[in-house]
Amino acid sequence: MEQIIKDRNKKSLRGIITIAAISLFYLLVSAIFIGFKTNQLFLVFFFCVMYFASNHTRKLILGFSVFIVYWIVFDYMKIFPNYRFNVVHIQDLHDLEKKFFAIKWEGVFLTPNEYLAKRQTISLDLLSGFFYLCWVPVPLFLAVFLFYKNRAEFLKFSLTFLWINLLGFIIYYLYPAAAPWYIPLHGSVFDAATPGNTAGLGRFDLYFNVHIFHDLYAQSSNVFAAMPSLHAAYPLLVLYYGVRNKLGWINILFAVIMLGIWFAAVYTGHHYILDVLAGILCCLVGIVSFNRIIKYKPMAKMLEDYLQVIR
Repeated sequence: MEQIIKDRNKKSLRGIITIAAISLFYLLVSAIFIGFKTNQLFLVFFFCVMYFASNHTRKLILGFSVFIVYWIVFDYMKIFPNYRFNVVHIQDLHDLEKKFFAIKWEGVFLTPNEYLAKRQTISLDLLSGFFYLCWVPVPLFLAVFLFYKNRAEFLKFSLTFLWINLLGFIIYYLYPAAAPWYIPLHGSVFDAATPGNTAGLGRFDLYFNVHIFHDLYAQSSNVFAAMPSLHAAYPLLVLYYGVRNKLGWINILFAVIMLGIWFAAVYTGHHYILDVLAGILCCLVGIVSFNRIIKYKPMAKMLEDYLQVIR
């Protein structure tokens, strides 16, 4: 019995040292390269509390560490802005959108974004805002549900989510692209100092006198990352796993949210239809490739080991 207690104490001490070292390393790197922010400290505090509170919360936070990794990678993109690696596509992407999806309005051909900007209504502003607010809560809702229903499916969903984002981040660097809102504000001339912009979502903030989207886009890690639209990818992934896990009527809700986000992305001027289609393709490629990758024995073994940790 004494030996068991000693082993547990050693394991606990090792865990404390490991978590402390990782936390300090994260805070130090963040402070040096992107500047210290209170949300970084909150993330470390929350992780530590969850890790040491109980065996259940430890498994929960270790499972959701996949999403923490996603957030850290996204945040660290500020260190290496994509416009330093490739030319930012502004006018050419706008012209390509018009070539494929032009809408004639009063004798002039417009992109769908330009056309919808002339057809704004309060109801569409509000619907678009509500749909766009779903892009974080809905994937997290499904993740929590799967964590308690089927942890193998939870792990696959979480890792597929991370994999799709990594694919999208790679494309951001290969093809930096300005959002539709950029040209009306800055023209076709590249300006590296351009801050994030709420575009049409700002009308939602104004209507309710809040700063939800303003605060969200003020923290944007990469302004020139419109292609692909990962906002379009997330709800499709959610629907795929909803159908895969036979969630019944809730999949109808997932489908409505997916279509709503796709429309809102274009309506609010955050993405071209081409961006949305690229996001859909990125999601499909991510799902198919991940399902193939985990069939290889080394990856299957890693997945099983991770699953044992969170079970």
